[in-house]
Amino acid sequence: MNLDRRQFLSLAGAGLAASVLSRPAVAQAYPTRPVRIIVGNAAGGGPDIVARLLGPGLSERLGQPVIIENRPGGGGNIAAEMVVNAPADGHTVLLATIGHAVNAAFYEKLNYNFVRDVTPVASISRDPLFMLVHPSSPAKTVPQFIAYAKANRGRISMASPGSGTAPHIAGELFKMMAGIDMVRGICLRPAVASRPPSSSRSIVMAPGRTLGPLIP
Repeated sequence: MNLDRRQFLSLAGAGLAASVLSRPAVAQAYPTRPVRIIVGNAAGGGPDIVARLLGPGLSERLGQPVIIENRPGGGGNIAAEMVVNAPADGHTVLLATIGHAVNAAFYEKLNYNFVRDVTPVASISRDPLFMLVHPSSPAKTVPQFIAYAKANRGRISMASPGSGTAPHIAGELFKMMAGIDMVRGICLRPAVASRPPSSSRSIVMAPGRTLGPLIP
């Protein structure tokens, strides 16, 4: 699916990590039983770590156990659909990421409408991204890199953890804004994506995570 810049930015902006509930939210006595936080990533990944850091504080405040449940697969769609189909009583919560917003463009047919079927509750983390180049690269600043990329159009590789991830989206946005062309096709595991590039003609869009105030 082709997106213009406005659509691209709207989807990316909608992907701020947030806890969401299936509609409608219940305003009565809550919670009356354990609360499940559904994470669309495997255990040990960034979203999973955030959820497990969030859980104890929420449990203390809510007076109920908070259970972290990993439902990876489908780019986060399995987890999202599970929450959408759960009773709309606030006891099943989704840890949403930018991937859930991106899926609206990546998948033509979904069994749910992310904007319509869930309600945002809170922004809980901020994820800065880093652009890394090999030490032998002649580009030492962003303007130098843009000039280098324009002079070597189509000869620079861009690595990210995978399609639809925040680093991938950030890299595509950077290409659009800078008017450059980079070859994408290197998908790295998150741990590998944090390492320096392997050549002077490669760039890594690497994720970093700084936790915001988890419990206000």
